[in-house]
Amino acid sequence: MNKWMNISVAAAVLAVSMLGSGDTRASAAKTAAAESASLTPAPLPPLDLQKIRDTLSGLPNEQATAALVYVGTPTDSWLGASGVSDIRSGQPARADGRFRIGSITKVFTATVVLQLAAEHKMDLEQPVQRYLPDLFPSDFPPVTVGQLLNHTSGLPSPVLPEEVTEEDLQEMNWTPEQVVRLAFDNKMEFEPGTRQHYVNINYFLAGLLIERITGNPYELEVQQRIVQPLQMTNTYMPGSDTRMTGVYAHGYQTVEQEGHTTLADVTEGSPSFTWAAGQIISTTSDLNTFMTALFSGQLLPSGMLELMFTVPEVRMWTADGSDAGMANLSMGLMRTTIQGITFWGKTGARPGYGNGMFATRDLQRRLIYSVNSTDAKGPGQNQLGSRIGMAAFGLKQP
Repeated sequence: MNKWMNISVAAAVLAVSMLGSGDTRASAAKTAAAESASLTPAPLPPLDLQKIRDTLSGLPNEQATAALVYVGTPTDSWLGASGVSDIRSGQPARADGRFRIGSITKVFTATVVLQLAAEHKMDLEQPVQRYLPDLFPSDFPPVTVGQLLNHTSGLPSPVLPEEVTEEDLQEMNWTPEQVVRLAFDNKMEFEPGTRQHYVNINYFLAGLLIERITGNPYELEVQQRIVQPLQMTNTYMPGSDTRMTGVYAHGYQTVEQEGHTTLADVTEGSPSFTWAAGQIISTTSDLNTFMTALFSGQLLPSGMLELMFTVPEVRMWTADGSDAGMANLSMGLMRTTIQGITFWGKTGARPGYGNGMFATRDLQRRLIYSVNSTDAKGPGQNQLGSRIGMAAFGLKQP
């Protein structure tokens, strides 16, 4: 079942200005200028709402039980829902439902860190060890705050103790310090600043930086700096609470039980092992509010905002040494160019939920989706989400 709503919205204007002084800002300006000079963006195809409806048809199926979508242009926006919120009752999914946004949380975290840098309360060029001297091993090289945000730190990921399973992560309540120490039992992956590797530990440390600099809990800073000013009334940070509240579509995971394939309800679970990297619960409309405010300069001064649209000129790191290509992550966002169209944003996944938040930089097209994928963290991940994105941006399906 599909339900669509049409809501008029005011046009959003994105002002892009030059960066200020400083090594990071100067480098960002140089990179941005080079990219602008060498890339001629393709015209954005008209929005075809019927293609998006067609993409969402047929839910629930083996791959997903529901999908929620928000698509926006400067003059209109559309909310959609397909599938069921509960496979037992068959209740239709609601377009205003909440979901676990996963790593889209990182965009909130990066925004707060950049706000603190703009307020001169921390320096992106300074080593994290200056602010968190009690956490780092003495033999680790200096890692700057900026390198945390754009995943060029080289820091290792945590390895779970043998007695802890992936399922245990849904039950256990971890402190951020415990997760960091699990990571720091391992060796650095590469020299800071020379490669890019997307790892959650960078944003655990970013969350701890926020707490050390402000003296407040991470959740409170995000609430006071972003959620409350933007009146995102359906967005919250659950902390240690494993439940979801309000209206939401249940998340499910395909499992094998006694030789049969079934769906396990994974809606509830501890967010502590993702914390400042992935704990937030929100809606498509609230995330559109956040993304629009961020891209249009309401949350950051121009120099800091530019860092969120600047990708370091390094290659991706792989454990086996294979070439994974050039970096595509900035300080908080992901850059994607398909068929000549470049859009920015972030994906995020938690068990039962595969999500995306993307827009062209000028906000001419905006998309937020959440797919209740039956294998959201699996190797195939979110195929339906990819098809939704291609349809929303008018791209040809592969």
